[in-house]
Formats: sequence, C-alpha cells, structure tokens
Amino acid sequence: MDNNPFWANALIYLVLTALSLITLLPMVNVLAFSFSEARAIYDNPLMLLPHDFTTAAYTYIFSTPALLKAFGITVYVTITGTLLNLLFTVTGAYGLSKTHIPGHRFLLWWTIVPMLFGAGLIPFYLLLKELHLINSLWAMILPGLVAPFNLILMRNFFWSIPDELEECVKIDGATEWTALTRIILPLSKPAIATIALFYAVGHWNDYFNGLFFLTDNGKWPLQVLLRSIIIDMSALNMRGTNLGQDVTKVILTPENIKSATIVFSIVPILVVYPFLQRYFVKGIMMGAVKG
Repeated sequence: MDNNPFWANALIYLVLTALSLITLLPMVNVLAFSFSEARAIYDNPLMLLPHDFTTAAYTYIFSTPALLKAFGITVYVTITGTLLNLLFTVTGAYGLSKTHIPGHRFLLWWTIVPMLFGAGLIPFYLLLKELHLINSLWAMILPGLVAPFNLILMRNFFWSIPDELEECVKIDGATEWTALTRIILPLSKPAIATIALFYAVGHWNDYFNGLFFLTDNGKWPLQVLLRSIIIDMSALNMRGTNLGQDVTKVILTPENIKSATIVFSIVPILVVYPFLQRYFVKGIMMGAVKG
C-alpha cells in the first residue's frame, strides 16, 4: 500500500517525467534530423519533427555498397560472440558457485583482478598478433569471451537457487551437466537474458576492436564503416562539394548523415530489447544482492 501523500507522489512522477524527457528528446531530435533537409536543420537546430521531409540521408548511406556487408558482419559477430559468451560465462559461473571445489577462492580472485587492472593497448595488440588474430573477425569475439562482471552476476544468481534442487536430481543419478541443463538453466532465464543483452549490445557497438585490429576494410563491422562514411561526408562538405546534388537533388550535411547512421545502427537493438526487458530488472537484482 502506498502511504506517500499526494504531493510526494506528484513530485516523484514529475521528476521521472522530466528524466524521461531528458533521455527521449535527444533521440527524437536525431530522428528528426535524419529526415530533414540541411537548410531546415540550420534554421531549426532543436526540431522534434522533421522539416522539409526527405529520405536523402538514408539514400546516401544505403548507396554505399559495403553497408549491407558490414551489417552482415556485425550480425554474425553479435550472434556468434553472444552465444560463445553465454556458453563460457554460464559454465564458468556454475563452477564458481560451488564453494567446495578446490581452488575456488583462487579462481574467484583470478576473475576479479581483470576488472581492476588492464595490460594496455600495446600488450593487447602484441598478444593478438602472436595468436594470429589480427585482421580476423575472431579478434572481435575471443578477447571479450568472458566479462568478469557478467560472470560474477551469473555466479551470484546460481547461489540464489536452493542446493536441494540439485541434490534431488543427483540422488536419481543425474550428473552435474544434467543438473545444469535440466534444472539450473530453466530457472535462470532472467539472469541469462540480462547478460545476453549486455553481451549483444557490446558486440553490436564494438568500434574499438574493429578499428585497431581489422586492417582490411572489407571486414569492417557496421560501426567502423559508419565512421568512415561520416568522415568522408565531412571532408567533402569542408571542401564545399555538394554531394547530395548528384543522387538525391538535395543538399546533405554531416548532420544529416550522422543522424541517419545513428538511427540505422540503434534500430536492431531497440527491436530486440523489448523482448528481454521483462527479464532485465529481475536478473540484475537477483544477481547483485546474493552472496
């Protein structure tokens, strides 16, 4: 039962509404920019609805032949990487949740230390070079195979499951693998969905690894290619080249292109998120407070 007075509830809703608008208005502004002509952007920099509606910016970015290939590469890296992340994170977290295993404390510290210290870019590059991962898509998958934070989150969630459930199936002759796949995993959907979303968003937005470790532009992921498109468009605009006249018959600016590329790159994640959102809060809370 809510015991707060009316004015307190009104204040809470007012603050939440203001925070929501602070979050949503920039996104709406970017969407409006992507469908507006250049001169309208300069005249109305804070627009929330498109002015002089046009799809010229999207026509330009989709006219780039490599865009669909880069999109496919990003989808491949995201799906493959997320599946491997879940495999190693879930199995590793299940092992760490068993405190009777010899060396348990050492393995736990071995997991925590990388959260606090990093070797740096140059040793990281040399390591990938020795492993022959430079200019390979695996350079975007293997280095982040297990995120320590997600591993600990999953481990704490496993701790919240009563040991009696596993003991019951083991009495009937089940192995650890059977207990994990038949009992633990079905009960862990909120946590698995949460870390799957973390991993998928990380792979989708991965810009750093693609920029530094993929030297062949034919293997660039979407984020790196979109950066190249924006840089090319900015350079042409600085030289006074009216790029949009050739194809779209309207003047394009970097603002149009940036906005269109931002919208294009975030739409897939926005489509996936609602299906996982109902698990998100439960997975975070249960994985954070136990243990």
